[in-house]
Amino acid sequence: MNAVYTHGHHESVLRSHRWRTAGNSAAYLLPHLRPEAVLLDVGSGPGTITADLAARVASVTATEVSEEALELARAEAAARGAGNVGFAVADVHALPFPGGSYDVVHAHQVLQHVGDPVQALREMRRVARPGGVVAARDSDYAAFAWYPRVPALDTWMELYQKVARGNGGEPDAGRRLLSWARAAGFTDVTATSSTWCFATPEDRAWWGGMWADRILRSAMAEQALATGAATAEDLRRVSDGWRAWAGSDDGWMSILHGEIICRA
Repeated sequence: MNAVYTHGHHESVLRSHRWRTAGNSAAYLLPHLRPEAVLLDVGSGPGTITADLAARVASVTATEVSEEALELARAEAAARGAGNVGFAVADVHALPFPGGSYDVVHAHQVLQHVGDPVQALREMRRVARPGGVVAARDSDYAAFAWYPRVPALDTWMELYQKVARGNGGEPDAGRRLLSWARAAGFTDVTATSSTWCFATPEDRAWWGGMWADRILRSAMAEQALATGAATAEDLRRVSDGWRAWAGSDDGWMSILHGEIICRA
């Protein structure tokens, strides 16, 4: 059931994760929030989405798999003065909360990294109150689209798929969320999709520069080298490819995400 987290917490990874907001990463959920709601945020990461959600509901419990990872969200909540956020180390496969504890249970970019996403959704359903909302959003790597067709980015995609699957994850999770929710016992599921699009010079420089660094220095890079999935020269070529894409006046990239709203 255990899976290895592909991305890790290198600065290049956090640069991307701290860009995420409720607006650009949980817009599908916002209409379902009420000021009096009690919300569980599973896999809170650096806490930017968590803090945004906390401004919209009565209270939030943020979870991560270790105290070290949870400290990132603690720091973000403290910096924003979000006093209605609590914290707990938790495994989504076996959440340490009583059944029916939360009005909303939310997970962003989590199910693609866990060993058993169906069991994770069963647990999210268990801790949701009757009539409550279970929400998840995950990217779908195979559906990413970009132009121009830089060969090194095809290499990046092949490498990411290999490393993520070797870690026990499902990089194309977005398209599978509906099936996982049904397998977990949900009968009332609304499935949607949304994208991030990077097409301006500023957006390309940020996204491409982030991945150019990330492919050289993050946990994924270490895993690729350790397993023999790539050589250091391979990673340098991919990094150069990201910078070439970012520098193209015609550069465009769309990142597809699947989303589900489930009624418990």
